[in-house]
Amino acid sequence: MKGLLLTLTALLSVWCLSTGLAQSSEEALKPITRTYALKNATIVVKPGQTITNGTVVIKDGLIISAGQNVSIPADAKIIPADSLFVYAGFIDALSNAGIPRPEVRPTAGGGPGGGGGGGQGQRPQGINPGSPPNDLAGIQPELQARNLIKATEKSIEDLRKLGFTNAHVAPMGRMLPGSSALISLGGTAADNMVMKDNFAMISQLVGAQGLYPNTVIAVMSKFRELYKQAEQAKAHEKMYAANPAGMSRPATDRSLQAFYPVIDKQRPICFVAPDLKSVYRVLALQQELKFPLILGGLRQAWPLADQLKAQNIPLILSLDLPKMDKKEPAKKDSTAKDPELERLEKRRADEMKLYEAQAATFAGKSINFGFSTMNAKTADIREALRRMVKAGLKEDQALAALTTTPAAMFGVAQSLGTVEKGKIANLVVSKKPYFDEKSQVRYVFVDGTIYEFEAEAAARPGAGGPAGARGAAAPSDLGKFLGKWNYEIDAQGTVYKGTLSLIDDGGKIGGTWTDAEGKSKSMSSPALKGNDMTFSSTVNMGQELPLDFAITFDGTKFSGKVKVGDFGAFPIEGSKEPRN
Repeated sequence: MKGLLLTLTALLSVWCLSTGLAQSSEEALKPITRTYALKNATIVVKPGQTITNGTVVIKDGLIISAGQNVSIPADAKIIPADSLFVYAGFIDALSNAGIPRPEVRPTAGGGPGGGGGGGQGQRPQGINPGSPPNDLAGIQPELQARNLIKATEKSIEDLRKLGFTNAHVAPMGRMLPGSSALISLGGTAADNMVMKDNFAMISQLVGAQGLYPNTVIAVMSKFRELYKQAEQAKAHEKMYAANPAGMSRPATDRSLQAFYPVIDKQRPICFVAPDLKSVYRVLALQQELKFPLILGGLRQAWPLADQLKAQNIPLILSLDLPKMDKKEPAKKDSTAKDPELERLEKRRADEMKLYEAQAATFAGKSINFGFSTMNAKTADIREALRRMVKAGLKEDQALAALTTTPAAMFGVAQSLGTVEKGKIANLVVSKKPYFDEKSQVRYVFVDGTIYEFEAEAAARPGAGGPAGARGAAAPSDLGKFLGKWNYEIDAQGTVYKGTLSLIDDGGKIGGTWTDAEGKSKSMSSPALKGNDMTFSSTVNMGQELPLDFAITFDGTKFSGKVKVGDFGAFPIEGSKEPRN
């Protein structure tokens, strides 16, 4: 009997211990408190309004007070913020954050890296190139960003580290990739992240590869055709619903039905128009068809500033600025420069200033705008903002483009955009003012959930990022980049694959790369600075086209862009092959 009691006691002790450990483990996954107080901070309530030595109190995902001499709840975790600046969380006005790249069926045509290796670039059998299925033609307006979002996508985390707490996200694709959603950049499930579903129909003047519509003019013609067909189909449905007698039942077409809210002026079309010609063409379509319009991803719209102001069209400017040319130090014994080369360099410098000053040009004419990170490398976004500020954009104007303007544009100004009582606790907290070159993001709050970023031990000039940002690689670090890397280039839905083979070329980076057909290509002017590598090459697509690669390594992966002549820049990603 005594032995039995001892056994039962031992079992009970083990059960209690294991239960306690399980409970402790579960509790460790939950925050100790949902109440925080950022004490003695500089609070930038909104552009032009600042409170010094203030305190922001957050409770259950909301700002319950923001100001001086505020009461701090007993259960609050106090964060000393004497040297910190608190801003409303930034809103990315047009982005692909959280949207995985689509798995597309292969289509005809070449692309970056040459013809289509591995089955890419070949037209599926039985497809009429003059009348392909909608998905191959890039016509899928019925798709919804909400159904595509993945909360675990690295792009969400990357934006959050920069201070973005919300994003207006669009599906990836071509002419009509789907409808957008305004989301929160926190959470574990797409449904919980969505703040506004089906906000806008997304469109762009991007044709299909080797199929109709494959040119800008063909895309415009197809857009008109679809819009007018949708008007007719909507009218037919309305008449049939009123009195179906003697009428054929209306056909159901999801692509056309996606236009109905646009026709009713209940939903805008967000047209991505990066260059000046695209803006002219989109404005012509809008004038003809009279749909509500948002112009997005603008990189070169400053010549139309007055017209855009007169038409009161919501604008979203791109943060994807052209890359600055690296200045080489002048040599004392260098000969005089070629006058033609000097004129070319001056022309490039003048054009660069126009791109950088676009935001200041619009702000100077009292035109409101938001900012888009679409196609911009996250590593370049803060530098792009600083370049715009140096080009004449005031910091308050830049802040408005990140907060109050997009909040108003998306109809969420009562919830987002300022640091005020009752607003959602979406905040970015930085050491030094955000636009300062030495500024570092220390905390980001999304729906009251805190994300903490360690300060850099020795911040490199212009870095201003969260902990973990790397400085320039020492020569001894060259080895980690060497070896064979597999890459994928996403040419607007068609994926091209190849390899990079990187070698030590006398203490500098060098090597070769293969195009999608497996042909080996040389690298021109390869350069490695920190984790950023650039090189140039060419590809034959009926004509010899220049390629400019710009990639950033992150451990055994890399990402970046490939600029293909005047055809634009396309995202590239890759991973290192393990050594045998």
